[in-house]
Amino acid sequence: MIKNNGEVKVLNQILSVDNGIKEKGKKNKTGNSGPMEISSILKFFSIAILMFGLFMIGTGSYSMYKNANEESSNTKPVIEVNPIDDTAILLKVTHNKELDQVTYTWNDEDGVEVPCSGRKEVQTQIQIPTGTNVLNVYASDVNGKEIEYQRAYTLAGGIEINIEPQGNNLLITADSEKELLYMTYRWDEEEEKTVEINDVHGEETIEIPKGLHTLTVIAVDEDNQTETKEQEVNGVTRPEVDVTTDDQGNFTIKTSDEEGVKKIEFTLNGENYFINLDKVLPLENRKEFEYSYQLQDGTNNLKVTVYNENDVSGTFESVFEK
Repeated sequence: MIKNNGEVKVLNQILSVDNGIKEKGKKNKTGNSGPMEISSILKFFSIAILMFGLFMIGTGSYSMYKNANEESSNTKPVIEVNPIDDTAILLKVTHNKELDQVTYTWNDEDGVEVPCSGRKEVQTQIQIPTGTNVLNVYASDVNGKEIEYQRAYTLAGGIEINIEPQGNNLLITADSEKELLYMTYRWDEEEEKTVEINDVHGEETIEIPKGLHTLTVIAVDEDNQTETKEQEVNGVTRPEVDVTTDDQGNFTIKTSDEEGVKKIEFTLNGENYFINLDKVLPLENRKEFEYSYQLQDGTNNLKVTVYNENDVSGTFESVFEK
């Protein structure tokens, strides 16, 4: 019996331990710190991190897209001018948007429009005129973004144009190895005047308008080659000077100027004389002036120089006998 009782006690202890294990397992299954709860938390954070990453990627992509669109809308057309040979160039305008207007002009002449409606790239060949000329290019797109280009080109030609003062006028001459058909000239933006030549040499004398003006001269030969020359001219009047003599052996200097005579200088047989009118007469009394002096016996070499208020001079030179 003792033996049997021992076996019973041992069996009861085993059952007791087994129940404890089951009870402990049951507690882990329903408790707050079990394996199921940790797995759920990990899944939640994984999903949250994934959603945050997708949000950041989407925000970054939108920002890049927006910046790319803004950068694209702010770009301007690109102008390229490349030489073809010594007498021609290739104008090329490109853009990532449709072009609205492309024009070019030489100097201040009327612009030449290059058709570009609905296109993102245009190009045209341009002949370089002889002489030194400035090419101006303008381009704009449909959004109003515009750009300008300017460059001077020099091309030697067979036509030579000269502009020289001749008293109160200008003498324009044009010379060429080939026959010149005609030349034109204009002051500032006034209408051109044409001079027929039909020779290898042509010339024209023109009046100088008062004040600062720009004279543009163009000469054209039989091969339709042109030469252009521009020159600024400050139009001022020169004093008119005349000298007369009388029977008493005197000479009289007669001078006038609309600005007013300032000073008279004359040299008589190597001797110099000066009259400063601005020191003795008011301006309104110096529009016209006369001065007499006695000639010397024999031959008199006389040179008279008259200056006006702008220090522009007029001269008279002659020989008189007494």
